[in-house]
Amino acid sequence: MAEFLLIHGAGHGAWAWDEVIPKLTALGHGARAIDLPGRGGVATTLEAQAQAIVAALQGPTVLVGHSAGGFAITAAAAMAPERVVRLIYLCAFIPQPGRSIADLRRACPGIGLRGAYRVAADRQSFAFDANTAKTLFFHDCPAPAQAAARLCAEPVTPQETALERLPDLPRAAIFCTEDRAIPLGFQQDMATGIAARRSLPSGHSPFLSMPGALARTLTELSDC
Repeated sequence: MAEFLLIHGAGHGAWAWDEVIPKLTALGHGARAIDLPGRGGVATTLEAQAQAIVAALQGPTVLVGHSAGGFAITAAAAMAPERVVRLIYLCAFIPQPGRSIADLRRACPGIGLRGAYRVAADRQSFAFDANTAKTLFFHDCPAPAQAAARLCAEPVTPQETALERLPDLPRAAIFCTEDRAIPLGFQQDMATGIAARRSLPSGHSPFLSMPGALARTLTELSDC
């Protein structure tokens, strides 16, 4: 069985995985989630987020990154490749050498994230509009308004940071076919070179809309 460390995307927190962790545990796995540095818009860096992930590793671990968390798990794996079994990207921004999340976002003209957030006056943080988030991230979830209300501000710096060195580790990708934030075609384009792929008929938040199916899919990919 696998040991999973589950990493949230921008604006989210460890709470996003509350329904998935018991599902993984019931399947015999170990599973934990952490809050990345920067929640609430506090200044931080992608390196600091990666260091927090490395500090949380307990033995050989499968790292799962949702959305912007795809960059954080990759940066962490580059720091400690001997402690990471594989990387699983969940409807995520998948790093390309020399390109930041912001670069990838700007490269996709149909991306739903455009206009969904407001940048602070000092340009150091941003936050998603709660009304927009209800239909962008949580349209197929049981309680979209409650989920949107839990979103918090995020620092800009990690979004503008590119990775130059990518770890040579097994990778897998889970695409969400009803995603309104990151178009399916763009998810697939970013996953070029990744052979282990699965799809879920979910929006951007399968950890809320179908946690059981997500846990089973993570199990399938944990040793691909």
